[in-house]
Amino acid sequence: MINIAGVISIVLFYIMILGVGIWAARKKEAGNDSEEEVMLAGRNIGLFVGIFTMTATWVGGGYINGTAEVIYTSGLIWCQAPFGYALSLVLGGVFFANKMRQQGYVTMLDPLQDSFGGRMGGLLFLPALCGEVFWAAGILAALGATLSVIIDMDHRTSVILSACIAVFYTLFGGLYSVAYTDVIQLFCIFVGLWLCIPFAWYDKHVGSLSMEDVDWVGEVASNEWFYYVDYALLLILGGIPWQVYFQRVLSSKTAVRAQILSYVAAVGCVLMAIPSVLIGVIAKGTAWNETSYGHAPTKADETSMILPMVLQHLTPDYVSFFGLGAVSAAVMSSADSSVLSASSMFARNVYKLIFRQRASEMEIIWVMRVSILIVGVLSTIMALTIPSIYGLWSMCSDLVYCILFPQLLMVVHFKHHCNTYGSLAAYIIAFLVRISGGEPMLGLPALIHYPGWDGERQLFPFRTMSMIFSLTTLVGVSELTRWLFESGKLAPGYDWFRCVVNIPEDVERVGEPAEGEQMSVMSSGQIGRVYGAATMVGKDEMNGRINPALEPDDDMDPAEDPAEGAGGIPLVY
Repeated sequence: MINIAGVISIVLFYIMILGVGIWAARKKEAGNDSEEEVMLAGRNIGLFVGIFTMTATWVGGGYINGTAEVIYTSGLIWCQAPFGYALSLVLGGVFFANKMRQQGYVTMLDPLQDSFGGRMGGLLFLPALCGEVFWAAGILAALGATLSVIIDMDHRTSVILSACIAVFYTLFGGLYSVAYTDVIQLFCIFVGLWLCIPFAWYDKHVGSLSMEDVDWVGEVASNEWFYYVDYALLLILGGIPWQVYFQRVLSSKTAVRAQILSYVAAVGCVLMAIPSVLIGVIAKGTAWNETSYGHAPTKADETSMILPMVLQHLTPDYVSFFGLGAVSAAVMSSADSSVLSASSMFARNVYKLIFRQRASEMEIIWVMRVSILIVGVLSTIMALTIPSIYGLWSMCSDLVYCILFPQLLMVVHFKHHCNTYGSLAAYIIAFLVRISGGEPMLGLPALIHYPGWDGERQLFPFRTMSMIFSLTTLVGVSELTRWLFESGKLAPGYDWFRCVVNIPEDVERVGEPAEGEQMSVMSSGQIGRVYGAATMVGKDEMNGRINPALEPDDDMDPAEDPAEGAGGIPLVY
């Protein structure tokens, strides 16, 4: 029967989250429905709220439930995600946060479209979308598992209901609501889980938790080390190119503050994993046959619910209701982050920059709202078809790691060594190599059995191999096509992507000023061969980015500086 007390507890937490979201939405500047205001909270997220929202975005339902699940099934040594994503935040802060924020981008795909053009950027949107959908699906699956424990509702029914609530909440506003509800989320997880741990630890059904009595550490077999390292790199490097991360970075007031957010959030991710680790250890040392559950959880659909099961069966009712309600509210508030990120990328980088360059701000906002509904449906389907939360959670970085990470690395740090031909070739190579390894959780058979194939898994690090192949293909094909065109081996007419020598005289660039604003027009020979750019933007009124090509050269005579007129008087753009 449905647990009335559990329903009441979760309703109270949902009301609190919804109330905070509506209150935070009022912080949005009245009458300002611009992209920056909705997607990036007007680049006005403070340090305190920024740290909480950055941490809470990663510490969601999939994070806490998945961590407890893998501790229970495989041991601490296989719990790579908390440390992997923490390191990804550190590396993101060191190598990407400062440069991305200084350039004033609106989404993660902006630098990719700057270098490779709008249509290639739209193609690169697909792995980014898959990553966000997989992540949101993990969140919804975790929430569905939790609700099925709290109110004894069927798992599928609870997933669908949870998705509807999350999508409805996300439609309320932009990043202001997301950020401030994330603060409440982090508080709920911290208080709720730590309140439940002492009661669960000292329950009569829990035995000794010493390593001599319970093997909660686990081990890595000698033939699994390459597999282990492959997954570690997948989490560390594959955790960087996420819009859900860069949305927080780009919403910071300054570039330095964006870096600080990343570093502090990395520490927060590790600290917030501790309660889930302890709950997994407690579950490992519990005599489940003696509890009200009746038997040890062994099936995938049981182990994925190990955290709510511990709270439900090993703590008093009044404690478990608070803990489970807090976890549910936390999951609900983090679901909107991924949905908002995916819909923001589609509305700006696909709909606006590819199909409707002159679309109004209100039109973009409505497209984003429709996208929220579509992403919610896709996430729900994934949540219902993949049983393991931790497997779903790990898989969400897969395509992002193999395809997106090499491309983002090159355009941020080495953009003069890559072009659209290399990008497309690298995309195809990475996709084919990754698919050749198969994916058991999706029912995809392995087309190639790499060394170490054990009949079920690829123990060979083929994901990292796919990423390396993608990176080398990107550089190699880009340099080859540049040499072929610039040396005259191929006529300019064969530059179909118009990114090497057959460069158009006037095309749109990411973040270009709206119609009616002034632009400076310079020849491609003055600036150098930049994709799609004979037209460059001086001062971007929309996102505050100054094009480096137009910055004055300190060593240049003022009369010769293209950014200054006679006598060193700056031109007005």
